[in-house]
Amino acid sequence: MKKTGIGEFEELVLLTICVLQNEAYAFSIKLEIEARTGRSLNISGIHTTLYRMEDKGLVNSKMGDSSKERGGKRKRMFSVTPYGLKGLSEIKENRNRLWNDIPAMILNDVSKL
Repeated sequence: MKKTGIGEFEELVLLTICVLQNEAYAFSIKLEIEARTGRSLNISGIHTTLYRMEDKGLVNSKMGDSSKERGGKRKRMFSVTPYGLKGLSEIKENRNRLWNDIPAMILNDVSKL
């Protein structure tokens, strides 16, 4: 099977969707990533990434219920597909193998920074 080819930002978005579960929509994803990373994000960048990942088959979306807070507008809710979870698993395995192969003395030097 071909590799998923997930970039760093896509990985962050996928992981955040997994964390948020049933509350994963563009703005909640933006807020969660900003809170966890200290990065300032543009909502249009989140939307572009979500739709690109949907085209790749990494996420699915469906329209949620409307709410008074949003003037009756519905939220597009996102969930990670099995293919997206496989991609995340591949990334984690690759990173873990690399981390495990770093000599301890280098890690000790990094911890002193």
